[in-house]
Formats: sequence, C-alpha cells, structure tokens
Amino acid sequence: MSELINLEPKGLWNHFDKICAIPHPSKKEAKIVESMVEFAKANNLEHIVDEIGNVIIRKPASEGMENRKGVILQAHLDMVPQKNADTKHDFEKDPILPYIDEKWVRAKGTTLGADNGIGVAAALAVLEDKTLVHGPIEALLTIDEETGMTGAFGLKPNCLKGEILMNLDSETEGELYVGCAGGIDATITFESKLEPTPLEMSGFALNVTGLRGGHSGMDIITGIGNANKILFRIFKALEKQGLRISSINGGSLRNAIPREAFSIVTLPTANIADAKKIIECVYADAKNELSLVDPNLNVSFEATSIPANVIDLDTQTKLIRSVYACPNGVMRMSDSMENLTETSTNLAIIKSNGNNIQINCLLRSSVDSAKMDLAEMMASVFELAGAKCAFDGAYPGWKPNMESPILKIMQETYNKMYGKTPEIMAIHAGLECGLLGGVYPNWDMISFGPTIMNPHSPNERVNIPSVKMFWDYLVETLKNVPQK
Repeated sequence: MSELINLEPKGLWNHFDKICAIPHPSKKEAKIVESMVEFAKANNLEHIVDEIGNVIIRKPASEGMENRKGVILQAHLDMVPQKNADTKHDFEKDPILPYIDEKWVRAKGTTLGADNGIGVAAALAVLEDKTLVHGPIEALLTIDEETGMTGAFGLKPNCLKGEILMNLDSETEGELYVGCAGGIDATITFESKLEPTPLEMSGFALNVTGLRGGHSGMDIITGIGNANKILFRIFKALEKQGLRISSINGGSLRNAIPREAFSIVTLPTANIADAKKIIECVYADAKNELSLVDPNLNVSFEATSIPANVIDLDTQTKLIRSVYACPNGVMRMSDSMENLTETSTNLAIIKSNGNNIQINCLLRSSVDSAKMDLAEMMASVFELAGAKCAFDGAYPGWKPNMESPILKIMQETYNKMYGKTPEIMAIHAGLECGLLGGVYPNWDMISFGPTIMNPHSPNERVNIPSVKMFWDYLVETLKNVPQK
C-alpha cells in the first residue's frame, strides 16, 4: 500500500492504489479482470465476464430507490504503457509506483493510469459502499480501450439493463461531455531492400528526445512537437550531404504524440562537419518554433559503430519525402463549438524492421466525411511513394443530445453543490460512448471525471481535490436519477 490510501475519499483511493499494483497495459488485462471478479465475489455481487473480456457487475437499488432508472457506470480497465527512456519498468510485470506531489498524484517515471483507473476505482467504490443512495447500478468495465476499443466493439446487445450511461473517462473536473470524435487507424508499409553500407562512411545515432508527448486527441490542439516529424525534417535537410539511413524507431503508440525518435544513420566522412552545421540549424529552428509549448526539445548526433546495412536509396528518398509531406496535427477546428478540434491526425509510429518500414497514424474527426477525406489525403501521399496503405479500426463519433434528461439533472446538481454551471463540452478523442451508443441506442449518455493532465505520457498526473469533487458529484447525482 502507498500513501494514497490516506487521501479522501478513502474508498476510491484505496481501489486506485490496488489497481496501480496490478499490471494492466492494453491487451494484457487478464490480471485486472481477475481482480474485478474477485471483488464482485467478495461483495456478493452478480457479475459476468463476456466473451470479449468485459466485466459487468450489478448492484441492486438501495431501499426506496427501486423505481429509479438503472445507471451504468462505465470505465475501461487498460492503461497506456509509457515510460521515460531512463526508467526501467516492465508494464506486464511491475506495479505502477504512485506518489503524492503537493495537490497531484503522479507515478515514478511512467504513466500513472489515472486514465482510466480513477474511473474504475470510482465504480468499485460505489458498488462497495452500502451507505449510498441510488437506483439499480451496473458497472461496465471494458478492455483494450486505448489501442482499439476492442471491448466496446465486442459488447453485445441485451447484456445490460440500465438506461443511463455515465462514462467516467473525461479529464477535466467541472466539464460534462456530450459528444466525441470518431477515429480510424492508418497503417502504411514500405518494402525496402537492405544493402551494404557504402565505403568511406561514418556511423551516427541521430535522436530526437525531450518532447512532452501527450494524448493525440486531447493534446493535439496545443501544437506540441512530434518527434517523428522533427527527425524527418533533419533527414530531409541531410539528403544532399549523402545521408543513408540504417534504422528508425520513432514513437510507440498510435494515440500518443511521439516524444522520442531514434535512428542510426551514416554520412560520408568528408561531409560530417557540414552535416553537423545543418543539424544544428534545423534543431535551432525547431527549438525556436516550439519554445513555448515544448521547450525541452533535444537533438543529439553522436558517433557510433558503422552499421552493416542501410535502406536502399530509392526507398529512403520516397520515405523521407512522403513522411515530410504527410499531414500531421490539427487539420480543422469545429465551426459549432469554440476551441474544439474537429479533425486531426497524429504521425505516431515509424519503425524499420529488416526489409519492412511501417508507419502508424491515428486520424480523428467528429465529422465522418472529413475523417475519410483525410484518410484519402494521406493515402494519396504514400501511394505516390509506392507504399501500401490500409485503414481499419474505424469507430463512430457520439452526436450531442442537448435535450438529454441526465444532462439537465447533472447541470442542476452541480449548480446546487458548487454554485456554478458546469461547462458542456465535446471532446476530440474517442470515448467509448460512440460505439456503446451504437449497440444501445436508447441510452442517455454523459461523460465526466476529475482533472487529469498529460495522459498517455510519463507526465500524467491527477489532481487530488478534483477527485474529491468528482466523487461527491457522482454520489449526489445518483441520488437524483429520474424515475422509470
């Protein structure tokens, strides 16, 4: 147990502390699913693990609340596994190590998993607490939200009885979310030929590090740096100096803006001095451009052993030009909601592996036609370069319903509790609500949560006072759920 168990509300933080101790990266949720089943059994609660791996736990209404509409508390069990380069951590074996930093909870060198461990912990605390006043409760705890929404995709109709879905996966206290973006995965593949490194070359490790990184939907609007784009900007500048690329390893997750990109390259020994000057110029330009949003950008260029092979020059040229031209970042802002990104794309991963170079992007939009237009734009760039493009894993957005009954109740409840009206928002990220609403179109849905900063990066942190406000608000809302 950590110091978190002394925080309020104790039930929620106690469950979050236990969640941190259980390895649960995306697609590796078996241990945490098992712990959810053990929790249900220990509390004598009806539970189901569906064929895809989602956990459903039911709790009857408290006395006198049997006539209220059923509420589904929904959160996802997986977390994004990101760590600093100097942190030794195996996300499939090692526990997350949370600690208190003034008004925040952080993790030591890794993502914290407050996204969405706090939501799971809140649902468990509601299920466990026999003093709360509420109608029928179901907890829907899904798997693999972060890398494919597999759990939401696989949910079957008629598994759940409730009429109101409360998604506990938003990240700013005082905001109620009523809509979200849809998305689609892009996978681009270059087939290359490895050839012996030319003579009279020197080997170098050319790396981009120090960027903030972050959520490819929520944080894309900030304009923070993309390590892959910066690395290829340098490659483009070095082409005339005889650059040859041996390997590339940039980014690690589709839904995380890449913080780091690593490469092994060679250059003619006679051109090294000029190459260093070019790198310094590009680095200075990029650092100046990102000085306010990503001031810790670092580019290193260090001598290393000469690699045996390099990517063939034709493929290298096409790769550099197409990645350099590839759309990245915010493509369009929303016309209907202020400061909301409508359409964006994240050049997330570029990795070479023998004769194969793969690029992964995540395209998002609240307008399905704009999302598909962006996919065609990206395909046009890479297909001209001879790459193969595949688009899959598409999921729909969630259209706002401003006449939602639970929205009105939650607005009134928040105003009574805190003396102000919560902000009504849509999010440029893929909440599971879009998929779940497709399976259960009758659901009245809303999403809310505490304040979580920099999810999907080792800088992730959750604000302690906001967790208490979120919990108190959830408890009060459950008391006021409308009758059937």
